[in-house]
Amino acid sequence: MTQTVKRRKGTGSKRDWLPFWLIMPTVVVLLVIQVYPALYTFWLSLQKREPSGWTFVGLDNFRRLFGMGLFAESVGHTIVFLVGYAGLTMVMGFLIALLLNRKLRLAGLYITLLFIPWIIADIITGMVFRLLVTPDYGLLSGILQNPEIFSPDGLSILTAVRPKPWFGDFPFPPAPAMIYLILAASWRALPFITLLMLASMQTVPHEVIESSRIDGANSWQIVRRIMIPLMLPTLVVALFSLTLSGMNGVGMVFSLTSGGPGTSTEVLSYLLYSIGWGQLNFGRAAALALLIAVLNWLLISGTLRITRLEHRSD
Repeated sequence: MTQTVKRRKGTGSKRDWLPFWLIMPTVVVLLVIQVYPALYTFWLSLQKREPSGWTFVGLDNFRRLFGMGLFAESVGHTIVFLVGYAGLTMVMGFLIALLLNRKLRLAGLYITLLFIPWIIADIITGMVFRLLVTPDYGLLSGILQNPEIFSPDGLSILTAVRPKPWFGDFPFPPAPAMIYLILAASWRALPFITLLMLASMQTVPHEVIESSRIDGANSWQIVRRIMIPLMLPTLVVALFSLTLSGMNGVGMVFSLTSGGPGTSTEVLSYLLYSIGWGQLNFGRAAALALLIAVLNWLLISGTLRITRLEHRSD
């Protein structure tokens, strides 16, 4: 009897440890690819590379980063890019989702074709869009270089200088290259956002829409007063996804404009790349990476807070 009780206790203890051993591979992977790089980045942000090795400089990297004129300019470029990119993608995605929600013929084919931009890598998309406007042999160069359309000497998107700012040093209106970058990035992100909104639209009860039409509501009133409020959690998630991808994406900028002309499209993510791999100033690049991480955390916290408020109001 005593031996039976001991065996049961031993079996129970093994079962208690079983969940721990099952999640151990995941914990190890997270420690290797997330926790260790984060801690190393924090350590690196406090260091400076000298011929003799790494030297502790405290917050000097952050101070020098804030003192860079290009940093403030990149913040402005990032704001312009995020507003244009997220706004255009949200509006176009919502309109296309409305069309697909009307049960069009061959809707499945349209959705399949809509997926094509999403499966193309950012850097490939940037290269394709760059080839479209390359002078002399670009597909759109004949239109852009026509002085009758773009006077007096045509328009070179990748080299045209930025117009004079309207609000002090804030980079608005943006350079043609920034506008083109926003269009390319929106084209790349449009399929996912459209399908996300289409799935949300299809959850709106059809009876509610029909009853509102019987009550005399037109299409615009149905969209504004019924569909958008019911889709609001999905719209918040879509906006959050676009903001994060626009904040951290560098492939499109790298392959399409390389931050140019000049610094007209130098957003924070590309500034991080240029400081780290262009100047090999890894300490200052790590400081900028931490600032971008803080911005991402604020975006995540804000989205979660909005989502919780929506659940409470429901």
